[in-house]
Amino acid sequence: MSQSSAAIYWRALDRFSEIVTAHPERAAVIYPDGRTESGLPQYRQLTYGELDAWSDVIAERFLDAGLGRGVRTIVLVRPGPELYAVLYGLFKIGAVPVVIDPGMGMFKMLRCLQAADAEAFVGVPEAQALRIVFRAYFRKVRVAVTAGRSLWGGPTLDGWGRTPNGALPQREPGPDDEPLLIAYTTGSTGPAKAVVLTHGNLAAMIEQVDAARDHVPPGTSLITAPVAGILELLLGSRCVLPPLIPSKVGATDPAHVVDAVERFGVRTMFASPAVLIPLLHHIEQTAAPLPTVESIYSGGAPVPDWCIAALRRVLPEQARVYSGYGATEALPMATIESRELLGDLVEQAHHGHGVCVGVPALHVRARVIAITDDPLPNWADVEARSADLATSRGIGELVVAGPNVSTRYLWPVEANLSGKITDGDTVWHRTGDLAWIDDAGRIRFCGRKTQRLETESGPMFTVQVEQVFNTVDGVARTALVGVGTRGAQVPVLCVELEPDADRAAVEDRLRGRRDEFEVTKPVTAFLFHPAFPVDIRHNAKIGREKLTVWAAKQLAD
Repeated sequence: MSQSSAAIYWRALDRFSEIVTAHPERAAVIYPDGRTESGLPQYRQLTYGELDAWSDVIAERFLDAGLGRGVRTIVLVRPGPELYAVLYGLFKIGAVPVVIDPGMGMFKMLRCLQAADAEAFVGVPEAQALRIVFRAYFRKVRVAVTAGRSLWGGPTLDGWGRTPNGALPQREPGPDDEPLLIAYTTGSTGPAKAVVLTHGNLAAMIEQVDAARDHVPPGTSLITAPVAGILELLLGSRCVLPPLIPSKVGATDPAHVVDAVERFGVRTMFASPAVLIPLLHHIEQTAAPLPTVESIYSGGAPVPDWCIAALRRVLPEQARVYSGYGATEALPMATIESRELLGDLVEQAHHGHGVCVGVPALHVRARVIAITDDPLPNWADVEARSADLATSRGIGELVVAGPNVSTRYLWPVEANLSGKITDGDTVWHRTGDLAWIDDAGRIRFCGRKTQRLETESGPMFTVQVEQVFNTVDGVARTALVGVGTRGAQVPVLCVELEPDADRAAVEDRLRGRRDEFEVTKPVTAFLFHPAFPVDIRHNAKIGREKLTVWAAKQLAD
């Protein structure tokens, strides 16, 4: 059998097999199933042994259908035990799951899935209905399996059962550069792209998560992001999934989160700011203790420093709060713990130095290059523009490379030209983020490249400016946008007020704050918005593009 057709599996699953052998009865996934009489979630659990057997069945059935190594398989299954059984089943045979956030919009999602060129489809009934109605987008799909009740015939996960017929055929570990997973970006700050994550990429993430925890076994983890569950299961965690709607993570009931922490003794939490901020308010109002929590990892969007400071006050003294920085293409890129952040670094951010997101993650290298929208195919192209960094005060586009960093896109192909830089054997990923790196090697995030302003007085960067104004009493958050043509954009600060804040008084304070710092002095207009648009995945990234349109209309009236 040739190398290209040899049966393979993801080598990291050897970790999983060791856990299954040693602790088959340990709970792997603890998930909500109904409610108690008091209205709190009722939970069920799937053990490591059961998850192993169930994923074996799925792998076995796909192999019987002639699917295996490299076969792209669309997975539209809600976060829960089914999702992990399907993903692990596909990983066991070298098939490649394709995952996407349905919240991006139906037709946008359909176009993305069409580009995936998948041969198999695993989805909930609603997803299968979409596949049937829009069958032209899924012409190559030859195996479709329903997670739930099938109204159109065809196999279901339930119908396949959970007991394998026997051991899976002999397979060899896949090479590190073999595609393991195709994950789409949300497109919240640019066009959605299909990111190729390899066997080596995900294996490196496991090492990084384990190292960040000082190699201490995770115990019980609360999971609100599926990728965290994939990694935690390979470290032996009991993964608790609280009730949530993937496209509305911010609507997660904080009382349910507290209940899960208390009921299962959660030691580690993975959550976006959209979950943490309501949780913080709930704890402050109810004085609910979370004595078992030892670490919180947040990502998806910057965590406000006031939230981190408040979490430190309500959590046990020994608890660690990590603010993660990453992207679909590179997760994580950097992390910083609250004790390091809540000092001079926060004050510096409030004075216009950008948000410190920490030093690069384990084995990740980071550099800053001159700002340009042009492709930079080779590092020589980067060096030819190096002098241009002086025109932006040393702030440039952050590029990263490392074992967890994706080196290519499946689609659109042209994104590889605009988003990757070849440097000998190294491929640098252009993050699209603007930053500078301080003398201690820490990354100072200043905003997105696509959202930068080009004014008559020079470039302005969103997050760098907003951090100055976010400290003003009565301000919930701000967003800097540019109105007009590039090179002559008018910097406008959109402001979302705290409840019951006095608008006129807040505006006076904002103008006074503006005059204190050089980076904010060009701001000439302040507009008040009732509720900022946010991204669909984390409900936390501000939709500055939409605010730009709104601000232009306000100024024109």
